[in-house]
Amino acid sequence: MPPVYLLVSGLGFLCAYSVLPLLTAYCAASYGRSYWLWFALGWLFPIVSFLLLFAMIARRHLNQGERLLDEAKEILAAAEAAEVRQ
Repeated sequence: MPPVYLLVSGLGFLCAYSVLPLLTAYCAASYGRSYWLWFALGWLFPIVSFLLLFAMIARRHLNQGERLLDEAKEILAAAEAAEVRQ
């Protein structure tokens, strides 16, 4: 095999392999977790880190107290924004 084929196929593999770590890191950052930590975990343990993050997010959404806290934060942010406009 020519070396160019090996280089291109290696780059293709890295691009395909980096999708799951990027997705894991993005989801983690959107929920207030460290982007770089979850990106590194995604590279080391791609499937395990994604499933672990999914379980953490699901637990947060299923917890009634967390949902009420998020709703209260949104209400307070809207009230502060309305107060600043006045």
